[in-house]
Amino acid sequence: MADSTDIFVIGGGPAGLAAAIAARQQGFSVMVADGNRPPIDKACGEALMPDAIGAFQRLGLSVPPTEASLLTGVRFLGSGLSAEAAFPSVCGLSIRRTTLHRIMAERAEALGAELHWQTAVRGICGQNVLIGNRTIRSRWIIGADGVSSRVRRWVNLQAHSYGRLRYAFRRHYSVRPWTDRMEIHWGQHHQAYTCPVSKEEVCIAIASWEPKVRMDEALQDFPQLAAKLRGAEITSAERGAVVGNRKLKRIWRDNVALIGDASGTVDPITGEGLGIAFHQAMVLADCLKKNDLVSYQSGQRKLALRPRMMARLMLLLDGRPGLQKRTLQAFRKRPQIFRRLLALHVGALSPVDVAFDGLRLGLRLLAA
Repeated sequence: MADSTDIFVIGGGPAGLAAAIAARQQGFSVMVADGNRPPIDKACGEALMPDAIGAFQRLGLSVPPTEASLLTGVRFLGSGLSAEAAFPSVCGLSIRRTTLHRIMAERAEALGAELHWQTAVRGICGQNVLIGNRTIRSRWIIGADGVSSRVRRWVNLQAHSYGRLRYAFRRHYSVRPWTDRMEIHWGQHHQAYTCPVSKEEVCIAIASWEPKVRMDEALQDFPQLAAKLRGAEITSAERGAVVGNRKLKRIWRDNVALIGDASGTVDPITGEGLGIAFHQAMVLADCLKKNDLVSYQSGQRKLALRPRMMARLMLLLDGRPGLQKRTLQAFRKRPQIFRRLLALHVGALSPVDVAFDGLRLGLRLLAA
């Protein structure tokens, strides 16, 4: 390990690896340290939305077709009804988090980033990173160490605002996928998300306001989904996480910048978490090249604005069966509204482009 580097990334998950890749593309020398052993797993829905695919490719990343499943659109289900829409142009991808991590680590290493696994960072002091019994001098330090970021605490960037938190759980089942859509099931008390991750495996995620609920109990809220999984082999341990919209007042101080969940979160109902991190990485690398972290702050806020807005809109349906039913009925009667809202969701249209559709949807809901 060298004694100095241009950029030291604390945290080697997808956000940290994306930051390392983008920084190497700008010509910086980069070190990454993470206390875990790869491949690193995490509770997540494992879907990359179409706008995330564009950023993924600009980072020079690609997934072999045999290691991912195409997602052609989104399907809403609830109150005995369903409505669906295709993505406007580019398909999304569903990929196991461990596979994604391996691909990203290989790309970062091929570009010349130094990756140090099972290596805990003890602290930072100015331009110094304390790692084991060594001190590494770094011009820039990037905190990519997740929701409970220690880097954020070390540089006093804890001040944040957030809405009500939810609890999410994820598990995999050995069952042939029944759709190439990402499904969002609306129940009385929870939401379920499904997506295929291979020809023989499906990822199921559950989100709830109830901290004590677990997968098997929550699936009782979705009898049709539970029937599809009945008798299927469980192929992964149940993993959980606290989720929600969290916005930090600042995401940088001096020579330290935060990225990924360390810099704030968007409720996973949007499926946009990884996409935001990939876009953030390129914005951050460009700002570091220009020695301008002020622009990074404003750039990150723009990136998160649309996903946070969409999360708030979608969560209006939570726990409201009557509103869920009326919304699905409206989408079925006017499928073009759902298609355009989905295009807004993945960044293919602006809010202005669909403002009239939103007004029409609101009037139909009021009249139902």
